[in-house]
Parts: sequence; C-alpha cells; structure tokens
Amino acid sequence: MREIRVVWGLLLAEELAVLVTYSRLPAQDLYNVRGSGVHLGLSRVVVELNFPDALIALGILGVIAPLLSPALRWLAAAAAVLCLYVVLPGVVQQSDLDARWENAIPAIGVGLAFALTFFARRPAPSRPRGDSARWVLGAVLVLIASPWIAAALGFYLDGVPVLGWIFQTGRLASFHNPLHHAVHHGIHHGLQGLLFALAALVLSRVPNRVSLYLALLLAFGVANMLNDGWLEQVVERGWSSHQVPSVLGFAFNWLWAVVIVTAVAIWAAVTRSAAARRPS
Repeated sequence: MREIRVVWGLLLAEELAVLVTYSRLPAQDLYNVRGSGVHLGLSRVVVELNFPDALIALGILGVIAPLLSPALRWLAAAAAVLCLYVVLPGVVQQSDLDARWENAIPAIGVGLAFALTFFARRPAPSRPRGDSARWVLGAVLVLIASPWIAAALGFYLDGVPVLGWIFQTGRLASFHNPLHHAVHHGIHHGLQGLLFALAALVLSRVPNRVSLYLALLLAFGVANMLNDGWLEQVVERGWSSHQVPSVLGFAFNWLWAVVIVTAVAIWAAVTRSAAARRPS
C-alpha cells in the first residue's frame, strides 16, 4: 500500500544519506563514532536500523498484521520481538554509536518487517480524515528539521537563503563543551524525531489497531526535535541557559510526562472521531 511504501522510502533515504556521509567524512567531524570509510558508514547504518528504524518498523507491523495470513502473523510477532530488543538498556548508546553484534538483532527484525510488507493484502478502501492537518504539521516539522537534514547530507546551511538566516549550523558555539559547530555533521536525534513523526502521520492514514502507539511515536518524535533544536538554536545562541530534558532514555521528567499525556490525548481524539463516523 502507498503509505507503507512512503515510510520505507523515508527510512531508505535516511540510510543512504548515512552511508554516504559517514563513508566520506572523517570521524572527528561526526558524533561519537570511530573508524573511517565504508566500514564506518555501514556501522552507522546498522545502528540506524536499531534506532529509529526498529521502533518505526513496529508501527508498520502493527498496521500490516491484520492483513497477513495466520501463519505469517506469527512471523510478524517474532519480528516485533526482535525490534523491541532495541529498548533494552545499552543496545544503543549515545556515547558510542559504533555497531556491535547485539545491534544485529533489531536489524534482523527490521528486515523481516520489510519482507512481510510484500505479503500483506490491500486493506479495504477508506477515506482518511485530517489530511490537511497532516500536511501542515509535516511541512512545519520538515522546515524545523532543515539543519539536521543538511547535517545528514554533510553540509551546513550557512549561506543558504532564508534558512541560513533562521538557523545557525556552521557557527562555532559552546555550552558546557569545547568550542564546536552548532550543528555537527551526521545524524541528530532531532532528525530521528522527524522520522518518527512523519511515519506516525503517514501510517495513521491506514485503518489500524495501533493508533495509541502511532500517537506515542508522533509525540515522542516531536519531543526529540524540541530537545535537540532548543539546545542548538536557543541555548547555544545564549538566549537561555535552561535546557529541555531528553526523552532518549526512560527517565522521569516533565517532557516525558508531556509525551505520554499528548499521546493519550491524540489517541482519544482519533478514537472518538472514528466512533462518531461508525454507523450505529
């Protein structure tokens, strides 16, 4: 189905950018990686297959599971378990983003999820509502993510009309760290947050039984963008000394509370809307 192809296309485009950028740039220009050349590029691709791809693949599996044969649903469940391995502590560490053997487990889950999409039958025709809101929110999020999209491609926005004025990227900045470029080359969790949000928006167009999980992906993705963007574009400009807490780990903080409350609110609104449209 079209929505599934769009999501896989987004993930493939990001993986290709990772492979090329991490293969051609030295490790010191990137973030918490070692090595060089294609070996470094492939290593970082494997880590991306873990986060964010494995968590997005869970959403895809939730959408296609009812569209699979009973035998293949067991394989989908196995793929989901493999993908869920990524949430265990230490599987993906921000302090060390080189691939390890255990990163193969979620990567295999993503591969199974991708293969299973070819065996899912088409869902019944439906008329998704809220596409205008999806387009507007998606466009705003892509604009906000412009510095991270450029970084994933190995460039700064300096000198780019309008965007180079709105965002600081190549400018040297410092906040509790040695002097560094405001937006380093390579992958940022802000860009990963964009992928979470866009995947949730696209998959929500398809009738599914995982609307709560998709709402959580959307809220979690936007929260990651807020955390990353606030540090780079506000704190490192000296406009504020207060940071937005991280939601990359499962630690209790106010932003995690907002993520959970927002996800439940979105899910409740979607559920009520679906119930109102259902014939009595």
